Amino acid sequence: LPPEVSLDLFWRCRQNIFDEMKKKFLQIENAAEEPRVLCIIQDTTNSKTVNERITLNLPASTPVRKLFEDVANKVGYINGTFDLAWGNGVNTAEMAPLDHTSDKSLLDANFEPGKKNFLHLTDKDGEQPQILLEDSSNVDDSVHDRFIGPLPREGSVSSTSDYVSQSYSYSSILNKSETGYVGLVNQAMTCYLNSLLQTLFMTPEFRNALYKWEFEESEEDPVTSIPYQLQRLFVLLQTSKKRAIETTDVTRSFGWDSSEAWQQHDVQELCRVMFDALEQKWKQTEQADLINELYQGKLKDYVRCLECGYEGWRIDTYLDIPLVIRPYGSSQAFASVEEALHAFIQPETLDGPNQYFCERCKKKCDARKGLRFLHFPYLLTLQLKRFDFDYTTMHRIKLNDRMTFPEELDMSTFIDVEDEKSPQTESCTDSGAENEGSCHSDQLSNDFSNDDGVDEGICLESSSATEKISKPGLEKSSLLYELFSVMVHSGSAAGGHYYACIKSFSDEQWYSFNDQHVSRITQEDIKKTHGGSSGSRGYYSSAFASSTNAYMLIYRLKDPTRNAKFLEVDEYPEHIKNLVQKERELEEQEKRQREIERNTCKIKLLCLHPVKQVMMENKLEVHKDKTLKEAVEIAYKMMDLEEVIPLDCCRLVKYDEFHDYLERSYEGEEDTPMGLLLGGVKSTYMFDLLLETRKPDQVFQSYKPGEVMVKVHVVDLKAETVAAPITVRAYLNQTVTEFKQLISKATGLPAETMRVVLERCYNDLRLLGAPSKTLKAEGFFRSNKVFVESSETLDYQIAFTDSRLWKLLDRHANTIRLFVLLPEQSPGSYSKRTAYQKAGGDSGNVDDDCEGVKGPAGSLKSVDAILEESTEKLKSLSLQQQQQQQEGENGDSSRSTETSDFENIESPLNERGSSTSVDHRELEQHTQTSDPEHFQCEERSDSDVNNDRSTSSVDSDILSSSHSSDTLCNADSAQIPLANGLDSHSITSSRRTKANEGKKETWDTAEEDSGTDSEYDESGKSRGETQYMYFKADPYAADEGSGEGHKWLMVHVDKRITLAAFKQHLEPFVGVLSSHFKVFRVYASNQEFESVRLNETLSSFSDDNKITIRLGRALKKGEYRVKVCQLLVNEQEPCKFLLDAVFAKGMTVRQSKEELIPQLREQCGLDLTIDRFRLRKKTWKNPGSVFLDYYIYEEDVNISSNWEVFLEVLDGAEKMKSMSQLAILSRRWRPSEMKLDPFQEVVLESNSVDELREKLSEISGIPVEDIEFAKGRGTFPCDISVLDIHQDLDWNPKVSALNVWPLYICDDGAVIFYRDKTEELMELTEEQRNELMKKESSRLQKTGHRVTYSPRKEKALKIYLDGAPSKDLAQD
Repeated sequence: LPPEVSLDLFWRCRQNIFDEMKKKFLQIENAAEEPRVLCIIQDTTNSKTVNERITLNLPASTPVRKLFEDVANKVGYINGTFDLAWGNGVNTAEMAPLDHTSDKSLLDANFEPGKKNFLHLTDKDGEQPQILLEDSSNVDDSVHDRFIGPLPREGSVSSTSDYVSQSYSYSSILNKSETGYVGLVNQAMTCYLNSLLQTLFMTPEFRNALYKWEFEESEEDPVTSIPYQLQRLFVLLQTSKKRAIETTDVTRSFGWDSSEAWQQHDVQELCRVMFDALEQKWKQTEQADLINELYQGKLKDYVRCLECGYEGWRIDTYLDIPLVIRPYGSSQAFASVEEALHAFIQPETLDGPNQYFCERCKKKCDARKGLRFLHFPYLLTLQLKRFDFDYTTMHRIKLNDRMTFPEELDMSTFIDVEDEKSPQTESCTDSGAENEGSCHSDQLSNDFSNDDGVDEGICLESSSATEKISKPGLEKSSLLYELFSVMVHSGSAAGGHYYACIKSFSDEQWYSFNDQHVSRITQEDIKKTHGGSSGSRGYYSSAFASSTNAYMLIYRLKDPTRNAKFLEVDEYPEHIKNLVQKERELEEQEKRQREIERNTCKIKLLCLHPVKQVMMENKLEVHKDKTLKEAVEIAYKMMDLEEVIPLDCCRLVKYDEFHDYLERSYEGEEDTPMGLLLGGVKSTYMFDLLLETRKPDQVFQSYKPGEVMVKVHVVDLKAETVAAPITVRAYLNQTVTEFKQLISKATGLPAETMRVVLERCYNDLRLLGAPSKTLKAEGFFRSNKVFVESSETLDYQIAFTDSRLWKLLDRHANTIRLFVLLPEQSPGSYSKRTAYQKAGGDSGNVDDDCEGVKGPAGSLKSVDAILEESTEKLKSLSLQQQQQQQEGENGDSSRSTETSDFENIESPLNERGSSTSVDHRELEQHTQTSDPEHFQCEERSDSDVNNDRSTSSVDSDILSSSHSSDTLCNADSAQIPLANGLDSHSITSSRRTKANEGKKETWDTAEEDSGTDSEYDESGKSRGETQYMYFKADPYAADEGSGEGHKWLMVHVDKRITLAAFKQHLEPFVGVLSSHFKVFRVYASNQEFESVRLNETLSSFSDDNKITIRLGRALKKGEYRVKVCQLLVNEQEPCKFLLDAVFAKGMTVRQSKEELIPQLREQCGLDLTIDRFRLRKKTWKNPGSVFLDYYIYEEDVNISSNWEVFLEVLDGAEKMKSMSQLAILSRRWRPSEMKLDPFQEVVLESNSVDELREKLSEISGIPVEDIEFAKGRGTFPCDISVLDIHQDLDWNPKVSALNVWPLYICDDGAVIFYRDKTEELMELTEEQRNELMKKESSRLQKTGHRVTYSPRKEKALKIYLDGAPSKDLAQD
């Protein structure tokens, strides 16, 4: 071809190649940047003993069918035998499963990229998934398995099953990996242990030697024998059919408890400790020197004088060679292991101040110091020292630099580099003084364990032996090593994950042993563990990829005469054959047990005890082939009914506990297998079983599918009772008329005059008034609750919501039972007299009260008069009681009087007594009254937020408040208008309407929130037309130990009553006005909290809650309880609690100070004048705005419940005079003395930085131009170490005002540190710095501030030879 044509062809070919490469790179980049979908799949089937949870991170374009294939491969199920359903908080029963044949992308299938997509792996068509059975012996070696481990894969761009995060929780997968190898279960953080154990298992020489050792059970406990448990583990790794086995028996032999599983340690450290433990256990046995024979090498640590040639040396042994990644002080890492090995033996010159004292020259001379390898072990272990300490940040770091290592390593170039031997060379130590395993050089800095001077390794018979070993021809020819194990660490210095890449000597293939997962990998995967940033991004960011790198390398000497193969089965020693047989039998037994478990139905079992009438609960476990008759017998014995009722009086029925619904009975199916009855063996069932019982003279009722269960409560309007429920069953297609006839048969009530009320949900009552409507149309469901009444009264002619029946049911739903603990000295005689006068002698007044309340609004005056009269009576009776107590102090007689009086206490609001039972309670006829204005003006809520909470609490109570179905409540006498827009037969949301109708809906405003909880507006009218005043109290005998003199009341009360009205009802029983006692609610932990919001209802209370009454003045209108703490700016603890005080809205700060002075003197011993202290804002521990004397609470100072203020004692006159001033707390830092001066207050007239500098100059004497300042950080007193303050704070910010970034000082109390910029920082010696560091650490810890230089204490790794760690506790 002509040159022009050839050149043109060349450029076109080159351009095509570039275009193809560019296209490839774009594909890689686009795939890397494609949105990914994180799928978390939980196996909910019963196919395995323990259900697995797997995680997949897939490209959003992945088809759904590919998702099913990846899940099947991960879990080990046959694809198509399971379903995947959504688990993102939705009801999976109502969601159709995903289509396993769909080609839709995950994005189109509603998966959300960037979020967690939860899926449930479920049974398909009621059948369990089929487990993929694999034959490890027929593995196709040509098929390379996907690499499982935190490493990028070639071609990962197009892969849809990239590995993201392995679940290292317990997962006993039944089928063996297709590689033929068995994994190890990660107990919690034992990945480092698993990596080492798999490496030892895959080392033929170690495994064979371990098998030859025989355990003598008569000499040692097998549980604590480390070699025996390793032997058992290796046998299981070789013969088990499981995918992964546990290591708990091995760790138990180490003497570890479960807490050790949560401690991650260094794999190299574990290797050394485990080898030491094995050597101790193998003493006096054939394996005594096994570790040394396999892993121990020798090196010479020498120093040679450069003047006379004299050399002093000693021989050290080593089990591994630690190689530094970067030389000290360098930012460049060694490129390869070979380069690091050369640096390891590179000698250093000792000169200048480091000169060596030569014994021959008798003076300090220049010398050369270094290491020489004398002998390399059969198994060479190299530790890459990736963990280092950064002295600038004072933190541990991990070095992720790239360091290559070869598959074959020739060590002949590293042995005895200086093979010339000076005749003057002498040994400075003998072998008895050897520091076994210690290599003293800068490169080799970690210390190994001593072996008491025992010479391990090749014996040097004489001084000539050293020369003999150093001859290059003896070992160099046989020092070629092959790599077979790479222990990889992924993560940081703070923690991470270990796994091992190991080459099998059987098939020369590489495998990844990643805890329970074992997979085949390639040589390319090994190269990716070299570290550093990877060339292609793959599916990992470069930051994550670079943190995954090799940490320990193990090479084996290539020597055909020594290289062993794994023992074959017929070569096993007899004791190993027995052990294999024993483990196989145990595994078969476990497999049979697992098979039984897989075929066992486990379902919740309930039973109402026929005598105790208590619902019992248990779990019924029955094989799927057991018949219903056999299952009844099992349940009968499980519930311990043998001595209670005959077996033929019991049966199992299908039951829905949530809806309390009997779904169906199983007549004629006594011989049907349980698996068929329950719909198969499932992990969870959507129903339960009830063991139903009957009396011998009764007959079981038949429950048919499709029926609904109805609990019928008969209501007696005359007696005002609600009877216990009777259960009837009906069909949803029945009409109301047919349903009434059904109830008539069950109750004997006439159907013609019957009224049926359905309670659809809490307090939602519907009168069934349409005879032809079906029950389904009326809202019946599986389980229903109805109230029936059939009387000849005219009540049925009244609108339902105005009828006595509605009021009776409304009361029934809202009454709760409370237990009230009265104060020790509650005057019972006074209570009795009050009750007697109210209920008996003054019964006319009670009637007047009732008339006044029930009448129109114009009768409000009579209410006030009645309340005033009753208040005066209470006051006069209280005075009489006090006089009686002063005149006679016979405690015994008065106590007996109180006791006898208390037994006859009745509520003054009940006109007649009533009896209460579990099934029904007689309703009280009582008065209905509005809260008295006089009462409300003396008590108030302790909160200025949500003062009017009755509406919201009532609404929320519809959904949340519990109520007792056998509790009856007040039926209001006055007519109550219905809520707008509601059907006349429905009372949904009626409580809110009736309790709050006419009330103005407001958000919290200053006008509404005036510090009062009064139920009245300015005109004196009630905000709510209806108040629920049902209240009944009876004496109650509490448990022993409640305290002598304490009295209990059992109170039944409408929970819609306000706290103010509730306290008013308690007045006669407490013996004082409601403004003179406080109500505390007692919680489960016996913690007490005061209830102070008087206009809130008791809707947050529930049945059997406890209340404690304590004497003491309750807050009046507009008052707040305030905690007063003293501010001590220069004390170690700057905040000291003084006392509780009461401040009122409208009070000035000076007035509150005047009230505080006598309290401070009496309670705290502080004798202060009004001008000697100030009050200021307190926000946690931070001092804030100074309150000037003329400030008014609520106008100038916001006040709220549980408020806190600082009291600060002044050294002199008050400097703060106006709101425009700013009080700053300043503190001088003296760098030349390394100390901080006490706080001094600086008062500024403006927020100018120049003024601040001038003020600081005035108090310190530092020239203004030399002032440097910085704002303190954190909470007061902004403590900081004197070692950090000089450089850590933002000194001298470039701002002109204090209220801008970065200062933002707008309020009093800010902390400012300042210094003289001409003052030099003290130079500290290392000893002084350490001493100061200890003092500062102690000081800051006492003040509760963070100490930045205290490193995390790590637990030392120990193996206890006797299995008992207690012996080493003192050494920890």
